[in-house]
Parts: sequence; C-alpha cells; structure tokens
Amino acid sequence: MALDIDFIRTQFPAFQQAALADQAFFENAGGSYTCQQVIDRLTRFYTERKVQPYAPYEASQLAGAEMDEARQRLAALMGVESDEVSFGPSTTQNTYVLAQAFRQFLKPGEAIIVTNQDHEANTGPWRRLAEEGIEIREWQIDPASGHLDPNDLENLLDEKVRLVCFPHCSNVVGEINPVTEITALSHAAGAFVCVDGVSYAPHGLPNVGEIGPDIYLFSSYKTYGPHQGVMVIRRNLGELLPNQGHYFNADVLYKRFTPAGPDHAQVAACAGIADFFAAIADHHGFTGTEAAEQGQFVHDLMRDHETTLLQPLLDMVSSRNDLRLLGPKEAARRAPTVALALNRAAAPVAAELSKHGIMAGGGDFYAVRALSAMGVNPEEGVLRLSFTHYTSEAELAKLMDALEAVL
Repeated sequence: MALDIDFIRTQFPAFQQAALADQAFFENAGGSYTCQQVIDRLTRFYTERKVQPYAPYEASQLAGAEMDEARQRLAALMGVESDEVSFGPSTTQNTYVLAQAFRQFLKPGEAIIVTNQDHEANTGPWRRLAEEGIEIREWQIDPASGHLDPNDLENLLDEKVRLVCFPHCSNVVGEINPVTEITALSHAAGAFVCVDGVSYAPHGLPNVGEIGPDIYLFSSYKTYGPHQGVMVIRRNLGELLPNQGHYFNADVLYKRFTPAGPDHAQVAACAGIADFFAAIADHHGFTGTEAAEQGQFVHDLMRDHETTLLQPLLDMVSSRNDLRLLGPKEAARRAPTVALALNRAAAPVAAELSKHGIMAGGGDFYAVRALSAMGVNPEEGVLRLSFTHYTSEAELAKLMDALEAVL
C-alpha cells in the first residue's frame, strides 16, 4: 500500500500557509513541520488547562491526564512501559542528565564506547566523563564511506566496557545502523546501550522493546511535535542508575531523570504525535489493535514513500564529479538526510537554493567529528537536504531542478 501523500499534507497546516506556498522544505532534519493534532493539543492546554497539573480540581486533573496520556501512548507505540518514557527540554539536555548519572555510577578504569559518527549530543557528554577516570574508547567510522562497522566494535569490547553509545543513523552520513545487532553484541559483552534516534525517529518510530537498547533518545520537534526531548530508559537500567531528580521522587522511574519541572503543555501536546499516527493508520486501513503494531504499520508506510523519493536524488548527486555524497548511494540503507561536501562553503549554496524556493541548510550540523573524520572541512560544512514522509514528488523535482541550476 502506498502512502496517501495528499491526505498526509492536509494534516500539516504549514502546507496551507501562503507565506510558504512557493517553497519546498528540505531542512527537516533540523526540525519538522508540526502536525495539526499537536497544535490542537498545545492550543487547548494553553487556553483551557494552563494550571499546575495533578491538583484536585478539574482543569488540573485534565492537564495531568493529558501529560500521562502522552507518555502512555508514545510508550505503547515504541513497545515499552509508560514509566520508561521521560521528557526533557532537548535530547542534548537529556544526555547530559544521563551522563551525570553514569558519572556517579561508573568507577575509574571502567570504559564507555562512543563514536565519531554521532551528533555531538550523544558523544560530547560521555567524553567528559574522562575527567572522572572513565576510559573513553572511540568506535571510528570508515573515512571514505562514513560506515560504522560492527566488527570494529567487537575489537573494542571487553569486560571493562559498561556503556556503548551510537546513533540509529547519523545526521550527516544518513546510513541506518543495525541497532539490534549492535545491541546484542554489546549486551553479550556485559555493556548497556544508548542509541541516539534523533535522525531516525522522524521516519517512523522504532519498536524499542524489540530492537533492545537500554536507552533510546529522540526529539519530538523533529518528529512533527513540540520542542521536547523524549528519552526511553528501560527499567533494569533506570532503577540501577543514581536518581537525578528530587530525592522524594526517586521511586517514580520517569521522574528519576527529570531534575527540573517538565514543560507541562509541550509534554501533553506530544500525545498529538500518537493522534497523528492513529489518523494515518485509520486512513490506510489498519485493522490491528496493538499500538506497537500500528506504529510499525505507519513506520513502513513512511519508509516506503521516503525511499521511493530518495533514490532519484541519490542517483543524481552521486553521478556528479564536482561534489561528494556522504553515506550510502542506496536509499534503502539510509534515511532521507543527504549531506553533500562541495569543496567550498555550503551555507552560500543553501542561500542560493533559497532563491529557487528551496529551504535547506549548510554547515556542520554539530557533526564536527564525523565531518573531520571523513576529510570534510567543518568550517565549510556540507549542504544538507533532508525530507520526510510529507514531502511530495513535485517538491523533489523542484529540488533537483534547483540543484542543477546552483551547483
């Protein structure tokens, strides 16, 4: 079954805005458009329920119930328990909270494996633990392809390694890493696993319960929602790590890694992401009853649409000899996040594309380590063209025409 792109685009008010009518959006990896369901929930909360939640009066009870609903429904889509989902202001902030917990948990001489493929959010906070005597081992990408080879990870694993951190896919390389395989390797060596899913989740939420990591991170503002970081911490690890919240909240798993009061309205509005998934599933004839099954159904619809659109773009840019495509040339192996090294500053090229109605970005995208490892000057950066399931064939054609004119 093909994704009904016309239906999908009716769910996003941005596509009905005159100010955006002549522009095609290709910087989705920096933050997606917001679906109507999220906007409706956010508006309702601010207009009807902007009170301290969980107090014994109706508006407060409704506010708390909506926050709980967001946690419960996202957890169900990802195949985990509701109290295994926490919210924070961003994925970077969430990772720093986790790193502080591991700072207290690990002993000098124990090791953490990080990559140089990650966005800085899932590598920088962990590297700082070297200040406490924690050994930091770097799982390095292939400098030509950007590929993370699980065989190289095996050579780094031993009894000292307590945590392995890596991305589901890189925000510049784009290749989808085999999370299930890497997690199994790490668990077999006695290590916990932290996966940065920020660049993957917008293309379909994974079933975290099935793929197995102990921590899974993503950003709701890149997944059609409000500006929050969403963090799955499985119970076995969450109860083992030192509490980072108020001492009297230590017995509530999702509060253990939320040291500050959450943004009530934005947490509640995250339930709109689940509403959106339900609307897609219903429209496309899904008849199942399990939320995780619904999530997989929607995931597959999104991925199939994106892969179909992505391959012609990859074919076009990989055929040119005046630029370098980072990551795989095959759409099925990657997310629709396409980084091009131009041997010149990328930001001015993005500015030229804007004159052709293309919204794109140029820079290092906080993936300085990955670009440097691949021989790309981070100061020049890359031109990044990223889209998601609501992107149309007409927009892809417009992008390719604009690239021909500008490159």
